[in-house]
Amino acid sequence: MTDRLSPAQRSRNMARIRGANTGPERILRSGLHRAGLRFRVHRSDLPGRPDIVLRRHSAAVFVHGCFWHRHRSCRYAVMPKTQPRFWAEKLGANRVRDRRQLELLLGAGWRVLVVWECALRNQVQRDETIACAARWIRSSSHYAEIPSEAKG
Repeated sequence: MTDRLSPAQRSRNMARIRGANTGPERILRSGLHRAGLRFRVHRSDLPGRPDIVLRRHSAAVFVHGCFWHRHRSCRYAVMPKTQPRFWAEKLGANRVRDRRQLELLLGAGWRVLVVWECALRNQVQRDETIACAARWIRSSSHYAEIPSEAKG
């Protein structure tokens, strides 16, 4: 299938995709705040500038877009048909960078939670995801993903 947009229009659309304060990120922050958790956002002094940082709990939370961070077995992580080499390199580099930042945070004594965008898509999942994230933050686990990558 060919792209219905011109290269200039597609470029303009892609340039407008936010890297911070995305919809899923705002949804999770709102739910965590309602759960009584207080946090800072986008701390630039930490590797990867985590989306949510809870210093009291030594926890860093990332809200990953399924497409941009290549959520395995997720229907939202489809590879574009146009320019496959470009996208494979770009999205592969994102995964490598994510892994490196995760290792740096864990090595510095931070606990890390990754919440995937697909877990915040509908209201039922959203409420469950926020509750699960709040439980994890209050726990002592070092690393978790919601939903897990082993989705089957």
